[in-house]
Amino acid sequence: MIPMLYRTVPRTQEKVPILGFGCMRFPEKNGVIDEERSIYLLRYAIDKGVTYLDTAWPYHHGQSETFLGKALSDGYREKVQLATKLPHWLVKTREDMDTFLNLQLSRLNTNHIDYYLIHSIGQESWERMKKLGILEFLDLAKRDGRIRNTGFSFHEDTRTFKKIVDDYNWECCLIQYNILDELSQAGRDGLYYATQKDLAVFIMEPLRGGKLAQIPPPDITKILEEAPVERTPAEWALRWLWDQPEVTMVLSGMNDISQVDENCSIANVAYPGSLTQDEQDLITKVSETWRSLMKIPCTGCQYCMPCPFGVNIPSCFEMYNNVYMFGDTWRTNAVYAARLGGVMSGIAHASVCTECGSCMSSCPQGIVIPERLKDVSARLEGPFFHLIVFSAKLTLPIIRYVELFKNRRLNRIMNK
Repeated sequence: MIPMLYRTVPRTQEKVPILGFGCMRFPEKNGVIDEERSIYLLRYAIDKGVTYLDTAWPYHHGQSETFLGKALSDGYREKVQLATKLPHWLVKTREDMDTFLNLQLSRLNTNHIDYYLIHSIGQESWERMKKLGILEFLDLAKRDGRIRNTGFSFHEDTRTFKKIVDDYNWECCLIQYNILDELSQAGRDGLYYATQKDLAVFIMEPLRGGKLAQIPPPDITKILEEAPVERTPAEWALRWLWDQPEVTMVLSGMNDISQVDENCSIANVAYPGSLTQDEQDLITKVSETWRSLMKIPCTGCQYCMPCPFGVNIPSCFEMYNNVYMFGDTWRTNAVYAARLGGVMSGIAHASVCTECGSCMSSCPQGIVIPERLKDVSARLEGPFFHLIVFSAKLTLPIIRYVELFKNRRLNRIMNK
């Protein structure tokens, strides 16, 4: 077996595999994680060198952390670097931060978390968390050994990303970055900035939720068929990421042995700078062709940001385009409501637009932004959107209360 390649976390000089396991897409049976299949899958990947595991409080409807606590028994916990995330949208007080961290340690059946990230933080939520004492919490949790490294995951604009990078002495960050998102969200500029600040940069959604691994449209298939070397769409997309030395690790939500084998075989030879110029040009042509299929020709340059009324214009357009490019309507609607509807961060959805027009002169593509935001609202803000947002307002306080109750019960048991 070819050994896994590793890259270095700059601040600690710790080695991490270039392929990490994203723990939000395990095989399921009857709506819950299929434990027998998933334990075999996870341990198979770990034995092949995929030893960084990334989970979070809400993954698999709250099942992922508890499942990992079981799956990493029999000595497997000692073989891996374990990452999870603080669900900041449930945090209302400084004490809540300790509550959730302690519960996560219990769920994961461990006494420390190797990489503890603030989950999907944004401009408004970051400012709120700072006021609640997140910086002091992270310092304390590192000192007492509950966490070893700190980081954050991110889905907003580059300006906000840089501000969060500068606000704390992080070890890592987790960004969405792929051949379609080179210029959106944190983007290439954010990747370079974090690297210059000595952060390890971990990548999520390298295949856009698996969409870039599927059989592509005919125009893109034709380009790939003309390539000097035969590779699957997934391999081209992954090799593009690993070719960049600024990328420390790529996470993949693998749910089948064949996916583990394919990804490992690619990772084992994916050295930085290993793509030829012709291969890089081909990938550029593929990404440009993908973008030509977008309903709204937004490049994600973010010149329209910030919106004075809080609309996340690039994200609105990205999710609208996803519906037409990939057809994953249900998932896109759910993500749109959670990220932009005020569930996980501030309210930033399309219908917040007041048509002030301040964004118009900034758009190099000449997009009539207020009019296109109306299209986004009409497509993504139907009854399902309002149901998710309304349900979250009702259930999140209940979830928080339940978890606080669990933590008090856990403390009583531990103190006996």
